[in-house]
Amino acid sequence: MRVFVTGATGFIGSAVVRELLDAGHEVTGLARSDSAAAALTAAGAGVHRGALDDLDSLRAGAAASDGVAHLAFNNVSESTDFAASCLADRNAIGAIGEALAGSGRPFVITSGTALLTPGRVGTEEDPVDPGPFARLRGASEGVAVAFADRGVRVSVARLGASVHGEGDRGFVPALIGMARAAGVSAYPGDGANRWPAVHRLDAARLFRLALEKAPAGAILHGVGDEGVPVREIAEVIGRHLNVPATSVPVEEAGAHFGFLAPFIVLDAPASSALTQKLLGWRPEEPGLIADLEEGHYFTS
Repeated sequence: MRVFVTGATGFIGSAVVRELLDAGHEVTGLARSDSAAAALTAAGAGVHRGALDDLDSLRAGAAASDGVAHLAFNNVSESTDFAASCLADRNAIGAIGEALAGSGRPFVITSGTALLTPGRVGTEEDPVDPGPFARLRGASEGVAVAFADRGVRVSVARLGASVHGEGDRGFVPALIGMARAAGVSAYPGDGANRWPAVHRLDAARLFRLALEKAPAGAILHGVGDEGVPVREIAEVIGRHLNVPATSVPVEEAGAHFGFLAPFIVLDAPASSALTQKLLGWRPEEPGLIADLEEGHYFTS
């Protein structure tokens, strides 16, 4: 299969590229810079120059492929215009979907289990929570799934709140940086709220299996750890940095955690049981706590 991958040089996307190549697929990655193009070439993948907001480039890349894995997204940070990022994602999905319409080819998009209703174990059958944040980001799922009725074998891969592994640049490294700066490894309230997690290599296998055999309209969960208590994460970080793990009142989370506050207080465990049954996917890599204990998160 010739697979076009957006976000192909990112933390998860680069693992997806490697997984696909090792399974015998041909891969072309979207590259918006010379460095991204060089990384793809070094990995053994083809290069398609363009960017997430270059819809003509996305259409061309999709049209020339046998399937598409869409992982590119402007990540959440203090400087990100989140609404603009979500709109760009929907536009990109629409452009790729149009290029694939009527072909029966696979198209896998990326979403997150953090968009489900908190406080209970989310499943693949659950819709996106109606709250404003989840509704804004989760609208991409609706845009994608609509193409199932237009002859696209589209599926949605919802990943756990923490996708971890060597090279992680997401939430956990941000927490480690905050702990180093503050001299304490903080958690909100009693820290019993839970984060689902998945190793990047397990996530990469999920994308490959989705491309190979997920049925049209499938909602998939990339979850290894159903729910890791945030306090446990903070305690491991504190131990490795030799700083105390300390509770921060929930009402003060914004002041301490900044842009991470809405995520650090989230209690959003999730299951991948239906995905495992549907695709035969099994998480095989270390869980989040075991990965943290290996020490590579603390070497820089």
